[in-house]
Amino acid sequence: MTEIRIRKANIEDSATIIQFIKELAIYEKALDQVQATQESIESTVFSEDSNTKALICEYNNEPIGFAVYFYNYSTWLGKKGIYLEDLFVSPNYRNLGAGKALIKYLAKLAYSEGCGRFEWAVLDWNEPAIQFYQSIGAKPQSEWIIYRLAGDDLEKFANE
Repeated sequence: MTEIRIRKANIEDSATIIQFIKELAIYEKALDQVQATQESIESTVFSEDSNTKALICEYNNEPIGFAVYFYNYSTWLGKKGIYLEDLFVSPNYRNLGAGKALIKYLAKLAYSEGCGRFEWAVLDWNEPAIQFYQSIGAKPQSEWIIYRLAGDDLEKFANE
């Protein structure tokens, strides 16, 4: 019998997670932007004080996908929330329900922990993901624009 299983990732999964990150980056045409390493995953996701968590999705006991999330906070709701940073299922294993299983796991976690929100972002060209998210009842938040300071811009502003 084949089955999809979601489990909490542990430090021994760091190499698998970095491989999934690279596969995701290839899909998003951004492999050149990946700076994460197995060592940085080990020291940031799995450190004792980390707010970041990871899940591994397995099919027949083989890792086929992952999710990375962290807790945020809504001042308007006065509640914590979960922010899904990345979700990826290897292309050969799509349409088995793995992505839905990962999202459902996190939705149940958010609900059981009294979170006010479960949020994520999607690239505007990723139509398969957009259709999937809408099929589970997720709503786009078009009134918000994401801003980012990173790299040289972050360094320059921080040191002005």
